[in-house]
Amino acid sequence: MPATSARLATSYRPADRSEPLLDITVGDLLRAAAAEVPGRLALVEGSADPAARRTWTYAELLAVAERAARALLARFAPGDRIAVWAPNCPEWMLLQHGVSLAGMVLVTVNPALRARELRYVLAQSRAAGIFFAGSYRGFDMASAVEGLRAGLPDLREAIPLSGWDTFVASGDSTPSGHGASSGPGPAALPPVQPGDPAQIQYTSGTTGFPKGAILHHRGVVNASRFVATGSGVQDGGIWVNAMPMFHIGGGTLTELGTIAQRGTYVLLPGFDPGLVLELIEAYRGTIILAVPTMLLAMLDHPGLASRDLSSLQTVMSGAAVVPATLVRRATETLGCQTTIVFGQTELHGVVSQTQLGDSAEDQSETIGRPLPQVEVKITDPVTGEIMPVGQVGEICARGYQTMLGYFGMPAETAAALDGDGWLRTGDLAAMDGRGYLTITGRLKDMIIRGGENIYPREIEDVLFAHPAVAQAAVVGVADEKWGERVAAVIMPADPANPPSPEALRDYCRECLAGFKAPADWFFVAEYPLTASGKIQKFRLQEDIAAGRITPAAPQPSPSPPP
Repeated sequence: MPATSARLATSYRPADRSEPLLDITVGDLLRAAAAEVPGRLALVEGSADPAARRTWTYAELLAVAERAARALLARFAPGDRIAVWAPNCPEWMLLQHGVSLAGMVLVTVNPALRARELRYVLAQSRAAGIFFAGSYRGFDMASAVEGLRAGLPDLREAIPLSGWDTFVASGDSTPSGHGASSGPGPAALPPVQPGDPAQIQYTSGTTGFPKGAILHHRGVVNASRFVATGSGVQDGGIWVNAMPMFHIGGGTLTELGTIAQRGTYVLLPGFDPGLVLELIEAYRGTIILAVPTMLLAMLDHPGLASRDLSSLQTVMSGAAVVPATLVRRATETLGCQTTIVFGQTELHGVVSQTQLGDSAEDQSETIGRPLPQVEVKITDPVTGEIMPVGQVGEICARGYQTMLGYFGMPAETAAALDGDGWLRTGDLAAMDGRGYLTITGRLKDMIIRGGENIYPREIEDVLFAHPAVAQAAVVGVADEKWGERVAAVIMPADPANPPSPEALRDYCRECLAGFKAPADWFFVAEYPLTASGKIQKFRLQEDIAAGRITPAAPQPSPSPPP
């Protein structure tokens, strides 16, 4: 019996070593797939126009990636940071693999950023080059890049993706630059090690302060592979993806998980629920990753009933609270299995996952057990002591999954990674005797009211179960008497007929201790979200403090602590 199957005495789960760790790079992964299934469809451009959908086999994908790598080496050196600022497109993925084969580091940039935000990322990462789209949602990206170049001395090249074919062809000429070989023929590509940096991804902004997490080849390959296996992806599985490629869910988890299983990656330009449903039917998609807001939009789409989705085997969700009602609805409506993932960029995406064979209770109430090859413990955020089983503390992880650090930020790196290799996630959870985790929220989100620690997730779960509530976010707001008080920001199920704050407060008091019931109530049509679908609670707090969100009604004095 493996050690990890024994009942835990404390909230510490040793690494499960039953699954092997592959000591390979992203380039090794692609080369292995191209050698094994060269003619298999690897990439599909899932555009809205079927006539415009380009495709690549594994042999074709590797060939273009190697040409791109040589073109990069004619301009840059191994180790250089190369930024990509564009929405989802095949060129994004082709560039990613070219960068990996060239021994460079991809800096992923949210296409929704504006010039000031882009400047920060390029300057902080000291990017040597940037590939960019012409425009995104009406914003002129090319002009923004041109306007920034003079103030970024490290930025040597700015290359539009509209000229991708010309750029790739430049790698076919006489070998030169950093990839030069001593003889005729294509330039040799440099050696790349599994522990080398592969990407810098900037934290998604739930706290408002972006830090560039340095991810390595070993981490992105294995974490993606383990998640795909845990999701039931078989050889040749077909992953329909609308998650943004600049985010860990798109550019590593779904994409590299597909390649690890020698599957087909159907890449959408962005999320469109109708197009997702169409592509699942057209390409016989077997798995999707959809955050709760995306999943709800698909389930509510009027074209759902007319689509043949019988090929769909697994829906993966996460990044935000996934209510039990949503898990059940997705399973019943789509006729497939579900798996919930939880993690963060600093851990190469996912640290824990529910398994397909888990009970309905574990699927809806926990975030599963840690992935293979990683140790996890729950600690007291102040003392660092391991908590007893069932008690709330901070999730800490150690193993191959931890990032190399935050680029150019030694103090922030030291605060997150201790000398023994443990990464403090800032996430609060409890671990049961089996090693299953139940998330309770973010350490920074914890509300301290009159000396009582209040975990917003517990209150949100109660509100999610109310039929008049579509979504809920609970935050702390400043209070002179109690230090903080509890506020609930509600998205009503029926915006034209929202529930009364009094009814919701009474409902909460039936399910929770009185001091946990929200004192303030706000109703909104939408939340400020990160690109990965996480609610930006700091922005809700700012909007409440500034009066941009107003209370639903005058509020009575909050109940005192017990």
